[in-house]
Amino acid sequence: MNPIKTLIFSTEKTEVQKLRTMSSQASTLASRICDQIASIFFEPTNPYPPPLDTMAGRIAVVAGQKGRIFLYGVGREGLMLKGLCMRLAHLGLSAHFVFDMTTPPISSKDLLIASAGPGGFSTVDAICSVAKSAGAQVLLLTSQPETGSCVEHASVTCYVPAQTMADDEGKSRPLMPMGSVYEGALFVLFEMVVYKLGEVLGQSPEAIRSRHTNLE
Repeated sequence: MNPIKTLIFSTEKTEVQKLRTMSSQASTLASRICDQIASIFFEPTNPYPPPLDTMAGRIAVVAGQKGRIFLYGVGREGLMLKGLCMRLAHLGLSAHFVFDMTTPPISSKDLLIASAGPGGFSTVDAICSVAKSAGAQVLLLTSQPETGSCVEHASVTCYVPAQTMADDEGKSRPLMPMGSVYEGALFVLFEMVVYKLGEVLGQSPEAIRSRHTNLE
């Protein structure tokens, strides 16, 4: 074989091997992260009710009563809740993220879904308190149900037993830092809630898709 062709072939073979190695490493890391998040849902939540059934049930009841769903969270938790808010709108529900310009006032027939992974945030505490004083239900998601300040405002507490910034100090370099495990668990939980609500509310994939914005 021509020396130049041999060199090219050898170089290409090396690059292919590198790509395969990188792909294998990525697949392994992705599997470890997904396994860590999945393990959260094998943890018992007693004496608190299962988050999936509780969330889907409460939302379905409020929807049946023509109530509205309000959502709030800070940081990356808030991003997960914004994604849920979008999907609830796709399900045909009146869903609003707190502080959006078009968010209406909350009332007694409505539901606020709030998250405080480490147990409490000053803004979440305040918003839950206002919702409670208006007579609305408050569903709180947290990993610290025993010590969190937000719990006192909750009508129902959903315990998500995942690591947050409240309990990650002093550990060696984690696979998922700070509150990433909790936030990842919220994403998975919300996807399950949307899937279950689609069945409960009788929403077909076509109907859900039809409500997606066309202004993109």
